[in-house]
Amino acid sequence: METSFANGGQISASHAEPWANPAAPGKILRWLGRDDAPLLFRPRAELQQWLWGVAFLRECLPGRSAANIRSILRLALHSRSVVKQLRRDLALDYDCVERGILHFYTDRGEYEASLGPAALMRELGCNRRSITAREAVRIEPALVTIEPRIVGADYCAEDESGDAHRFSQALAARCAGRGVEFRFATTATALVAAAGRVNGAWVVGPGGEREQVPADATVVCLGVEAVPLLRPLGMRLLIYPGKGYSATYAVADPDRAPQVSLTDDEFKLVFSRLGRRLRVAGTAEIGARGLDLDTVRCAALTRRTQELFPGACDYSLPHYWAGLRPVTPSNVPYLGPTKLEGLFLNAGHGTLGWTLGPGNGELIAQAVSGVATTVALPSVGVR
Repeated sequence: METSFANGGQISASHAEPWANPAAPGKILRWLGRDDAPLLFRPRAELQQWLWGVAFLRECLPGRSAANIRSILRLALHSRSVVKQLRRDLALDYDCVERGILHFYTDRGEYEASLGPAALMRELGCNRRSITAREAVRIEPALVTIEPRIVGADYCAEDESGDAHRFSQALAARCAGRGVEFRFATTATALVAAAGRVNGAWVVGPGGEREQVPADATVVCLGVEAVPLLRPLGMRLLIYPGKGYSATYAVADPDRAPQVSLTDDEFKLVFSRLGRRLRVAGTAEIGARGLDLDTVRCAALTRRTQELFPGACDYSLPHYWAGLRPVTPSNVPYLGPTKLEGLFLNAGHGTLGWTLGPGNGELIAQAVSGVATTVALPSVGVR
């Protein structure tokens, strides 16, 4: 019901390039003050934001950006295989579409800048193919209206899309039948720690009752809320909210609406077909903490979707939504055991929570169980 409730729906190993890359600082400066900018930095008198910002600029260096691509892609490829296996083993139904992800460009410079990361990803085992505008329209005919403006594209047939919320509900239903207890409307207020070990958490239930929940192992996977929970233990996570928006439309003409999941590079938006719905999501505000809807940014989603796919959907009744992505400066998540015995982290996935979630869940389960993880965990220090 939180960050991934109505996200873009992509499982996009092929687009594991972090926000922090050599071109990012210039774009952020150009977009300052534009309320409809794809990536908008809203300065605040807040130490956490400025610490995060300085670290973000450091991660924009070419060498660091390439290393981060390697770390993220390794996790993403593993997670993509895990979600496919889960779907087969548990017969999960969540509007899954296995038609790949197509990323199209309308700016020549942006397309040429994408060729290097695409080549690196192919070297690392991700089949991200660079293709022409004509090939892009052949794969997704709904793009025919803007074919003359497309200067290039890339396509990964192995990527997929689906409704992350429905997936989570279906998985929870399977877990509930296997001895797992879920406590909803319950807030973790503090961790219980003594002698270098975490032994559970203090929680407040739906009726306001306070309770200590003992645990042999505790996994913190609270997104942006992981930061205040861990601070009293002397752990400072560089996670900052990147507010994103989505809109969901009822499909009116299935032939005009895209079937393949798409990424629009110019507006930094993604499109996923979820049955009779079309989900569009993207943009980021660094410095916006509330979940209120900015009408300018919401209108930009609908305006761009109508421009790309006229007549495809009922645009008169959009369902808008906003969530706070938990973003690390490098986009590499905090994943694995900590300096405190019994405490594990699984937070800071940024725009790739749905892409990385299933695989990271498996890796955390392995770490908690004390067995060797099937994929090397990223080396991300905790301040």
